[in-house]
Amino acid sequence: MGFLNFFRLSRSKSTGGQHVQVRGILVFENTSEVIRAENILKKNGWQIKVVGPPPEIRTGCDLVIEFPLIEELNILRLLKEADVSPIEVVPVNNPLLKPVDLFQIKDFGKHLMVRAANMKLTVDKETLTIVNVSGGGCPDVPYLACEMVGKSLQGAPSPNEIGHTLCGYALQLSCEEMKRICLR
Repeated sequence: MGFLNFFRLSRSKSTGGQHVQVRGILVFENTSEVIRAENILKKNGWQIKVVGPPPEIRTGCDLVIEFPLIEELNILRLLKEADVSPIEVVPVNNPLLKPVDLFQIKDFGKHLMVRAANMKLTVDKETLTIVNVSGGGCPDVPYLACEMVGKSLQGAPSPNEIGHTLCGYALQLSCEEMKRICLR
């Protein structure tokens, strides 16, 4: 094995001929920092994903950012320049540290519900009309529900454009997942 091959193998794990990229988790002090870091990283083209933290590293914030661990230094440098550094970086090298999927999906027959964090979005599967928005305790949830319920999934306003709280952010995630499921 040559010198360069050693480094190539250490960058990713191979499972049955498929390369699996080693991932890491960025843990932040609060959800606002997660949202800010997500926006900065996505704006700069990084392949990241907001997920739920594994129970072993929960700090009170219900969201963490999963990222390609090989890019740790570049990502941390970018976040430091934006003054939003994580409190911890955790390599996901243990199955018990696997991030928790944010989404819970429930099929009620005629209706489909997607839950992200504490916000739920329910649509009529046949017409793709939003029939319910619920969850959370943020003051803008009634307004978000009023603006979205009764509208089509594609025609409803984006929660991140009309909401201003963590609940609006979580509802945006629910909406994006619902569109991914229903509009494929």
